[in-house]
Amino acid sequence: MKPVVRVKLLPTPAQAAALEATLHACNEAATWAAHVAFEEKAAKPLALRKHTYQQIKARWNLGAQAAQHAIKKTCDAYTTLRANLRNGNYGKPGSKRYEKAAGKPVAFRADAAQPYDDRMLSWQHEQRTVSVWTTAGRMRNVAFTGEPGQLAVVAAHRKGESDLLCRGGQWYLLVTCDIAEAEQNAHPVGFVGVDLGIVNIATTSTGKRHSGRRMNRRREADRKLRTKLQKKNTKSAKRRAKKHAGKEKRRARDINHKISKRIVAEAQRTGRGIALEDLTGIRGRARLRRPQRVTLHSWSFHQLGAFIAYKAKRAGVPVAYVDPAYTSRECSRCHHIEKANRPSQAVFVCRSCGFAEHADRNSSHNISHRGWYAWVRGAESQAPALTLIA
Repeated sequence: MKPVVRVKLLPTPAQAAALEATLHACNEAATWAAHVAFEEKAAKPLALRKHTYQQIKARWNLGAQAAQHAIKKTCDAYTTLRANLRNGNYGKPGSKRYEKAAGKPVAFRADAAQPYDDRMLSWQHEQRTVSVWTTAGRMRNVAFTGEPGQLAVVAAHRKGESDLLCRGGQWYLLVTCDIAEAEQNAHPVGFVGVDLGIVNIATTSTGKRHSGRRMNRRREADRKLRTKLQKKNTKSAKRRAKKHAGKEKRRARDINHKISKRIVAEAQRTGRGIALEDLTGIRGRARLRRPQRVTLHSWSFHQLGAFIAYKAKRAGVPVAYVDPAYTSRECSRCHHIEKANRPSQAVFVCRSCGFAEHADRNSSHNISHRGWYAWVRGAESQAPALTLIA
């Protein structure tokens, strides 16, 4: 596993100025390299290095490693762009959005993240400081802080590059760690089915229901506040909008972390696996009225599923993904499927056997059953080998 831990830097004003100048220089160099790559059709590291390496070092006063990382960052950006174009994320070829993305060079924000390797960045964990390369020279004794558990993970498992990032005037290092996965439970006694939704963020087959009412109300209030501030468009309104930027995203991320931690802990404690719906492409398949589209696109189901998956790997809990088709219409008792089984959002009543249950709870049982069947079909046979006697 390679989780990324965010460590907050606490630079002095002079140190912050040096970091800002370094980040701006690296991103200006990367943007220039992106224009060269676009004009010369050279988006591979070796080819682009021949066109840009010496000029970047001389023009922006970057060291050898910083110049190499700026070039590699540019090439990675073009690789990502090609993948998005190929996968249709910018529409079909010939569309206005597709041509706009493919017809101009990649550009980097002035405060975009810049990779640092061990030659450019060293850690002093006992002193809680780092030594960072800048365009003004090596800068030592830059203090950092963070949650104790996360800092312990960084000290024990840090490996590879770290990204220097400025966000909202705060400085961070995004640290890549390499943690060995726990031995997976090869013989789960069952699966905890997890139904993901908007009204209820997550409902498990064990009876736990994590309501989304409070988060949805806060999200609606934030949306109304943003609309109000945008209409007002005064300096004070812009300051307030900037202060609240990202607040909704951070709140949702915190809630998803807490929910995923509880689900994985329960599965680990009871010796079971976790069954999740494969909701890939649901936003493209759904056909909703305009007022409902905002709610759907604010649904952070992918993030919650990703959090559950990586926490399960660390705990050795198996995860199975199942087809979500008709899980909300299928009876978990007799498995009768009918649209009328779901008379309302929260109610499930089977038209065949009369079984009644909360709709999300019923769906979670179906997901649990499908997860177990998927696991049994994919697991190796435990039957003893047959011995043929002539």
